[in-house]
Amino acid sequence: MLKVGIVGLPNVGKSSLFNALTAAGAPSENYPFCTVDPNVGTVEVPDPRLDRIHELSRSDSRVPTVIQFVDIAGLVKGASEGEGLGNKFLGNIREVDAIAHVLRCFDDPDITHVLGEVDPVRDREIVEMELVLADLDAVERRLEKVVKRAKSGEKEAKREAALLERCQRVLAEGRPARVLDLDPEERRMLRAFQLLTSKPVLFVANVSEEDLLGDGNDGLRALQESVAGDAAGRVVTICSKIESELAELDDEHQVEFLAELGLEEPGLNRLIREAYQLLDLITFFTTGENETRAWTVKEGSTAPEAAGTIHSDFQRGFIRAETIGFGEFTEIGSWKDARDQGRLRSEGKEYLVKDGDIILFRFNV
Repeated sequence: MLKVGIVGLPNVGKSSLFNALTAAGAPSENYPFCTVDPNVGTVEVPDPRLDRIHELSRSDSRVPTVIQFVDIAGLVKGASEGEGLGNKFLGNIREVDAIAHVLRCFDDPDITHVLGEVDPVRDREIVEMELVLADLDAVERRLEKVVKRAKSGEKEAKREAALLERCQRVLAEGRPARVLDLDPEERRMLRAFQLLTSKPVLFVANVSEEDLLGDGNDGLRALQESVAGDAAGRVVTICSKIESELAELDDEHQVEFLAELGLEEPGLNRLIREAYQLLDLITFFTTGENETRAWTVKEGSTAPEAAGTIHSDFQRGFIRAETIGFGEFTEIGSWKDARDQGRLRSEGKEYLVKDGDIILFRFNV
């Protein structure tokens, strides 16, 4: 399951965002370190294609793919040296696949900012630098051990030491490890290091209702400019106040509320969609009389690898995949008609699954 950590300084709206995402009711009082232990919530990934396939197939059940969000304690300057809840915070980040870095881009005299004034660019730099410093310390300690093995002629240790030295140089310059240009083998090695700054980051700008519906504000624009050159380079603008209000409404009233505001969808839908794009994830579907279900795989996954997400036996005994694209399927109207009309494609082990594919796997074990 994809796991995204919601991070940021105290009082930037992390817990409010988490509550809106999961309707889990995590504390979100107006004081620093309200979140001590991470709250975890599982969220359905919105995908109207699943609803349409389910409707056409008349399946007994509909099973969406899900994403897990983790609300992690607020970080402060000096966290890399144990300030605040630093060590606990950094340890929690290591366990997630991606980071949603929430940055406050609104003024409100009733909500205190841990550093006094609102400055999202500064806040971003503080959190980034604490992660860089924590990684630099971890890399230097690991490098010290690996160099001894490398000197003995161990080939794997030599490769690891060379990569660690590259990481060390980048981190010493104050830059995150994700800026490194790596080949597939080096990326595999880097994952083993569990570096905080190697994780993909989505910057979430929390703005006021007026700025969301208007042209934004100077803080938001400065943040977007500062992120433009980042390897992550994605900013999603949301208003946690609006999202919190939406979370309290049923589906029908949500639609009405969004229409009144002139919005097409909740900001949380955009956040989840951006997280998928950030991690190069795509969705394929399986459907039948009993169930229509969405599945998540990495873009570039082969048909057997996709089959393995359903069950390891499907991958081990893979024979072929019968598949059709979502658009073509909705045009025809049913799996049976698609088969009768010869519209299903028979794909082998080298087939790369496409976003929106509807697949029936043939296997034998």
